[in-house]
Amino acid sequence: MTRQKVNRVILFALAVLISCIFIFPIVWIILSSFKEGNEIFAWPPTFFPTHFSLANYAGAFERGNFLVYFKNSGIVTILSTALAAVINFMAGYGFAKYDFKGRNVIFLIFISTIMLPLEVLMIPIFQTVKLFGLYNTLAGVIIPPAATPTGIFLVRQFFLSVPDELMEASRIDGASELQIMGRVMVPIARPIISVLVIFNFMWRWNDYMWPLIVIRSPQLYTVQLALKTFAGEYSVDWNGLLAMSVITMIPMLVIFLIFQKQFIQGIATSGLKE
Repeated sequence: MTRQKVNRVILFALAVLISCIFIFPIVWIILSSFKEGNEIFAWPPTFFPTHFSLANYAGAFERGNFLVYFKNSGIVTILSTALAAVINFMAGYGFAKYDFKGRNVIFLIFISTIMLPLEVLMIPIFQTVKLFGLYNTLAGVIIPPAATPTGIFLVRQFFLSVPDELMEASRIDGASELQIMGRVMVPIARPIISVLVIFNFMWRWNDYMWPLIVIRSPQLYTVQLALKTFAGEYSVDWNGLLAMSVITMIPMLVIFLIFQKQFIQGIATSGLKE
């Protein structure tokens, strides 16, 4: 066996090992959600349930109004993801393809906000939300994170790799700027749009801190806030918590499976090109 083949085998074995390390907790959670009673804490621990049971899922749905919580999370996630995709796409496209005064300075200001922790931004954003009457509304959760510096950066880097000659040729053919963006650039940018959709969907669906700050009424709780109801003052309903945690994984898994090819292509083509 040649040295090159040996290196490939070693790299493949390392990749499999790392994948197993990351996948193991997820598989453990899924299998534990089907365990009965205190089998989760049995010693020695069992990897597979002794008896598969759906009682944890049934009990979790009976305990809380999770259909309402899933609906709230769906509204927040879908609208916020769509809004973020549009805003980040247009901003990144503008920074990459239009030369205007102060472009680089404005872009650096946007990117520099990545270094600011969320704790620093919470108070001014919360004050703005209250000022516009969005406190304790789903709109207050949806609108503030609509534009992200990470999304703008990825879109800009993607469009830097797209030749300007495509725009020039479209202008010669009589296309307007909106037509160029909608009919030429959007089809080209499907990979990076998929990246934006997956990232924003994941962030908004798993977001706990911002909804906790903005939402006061239990009827407006998202799924992540509702999961906190399984943790009481003195005890935690681990069986119900695991069951609902498994269900919350499903939407993200579906989104990733739908956009995985475009996601990988988008990440690969959004390098640090200047």
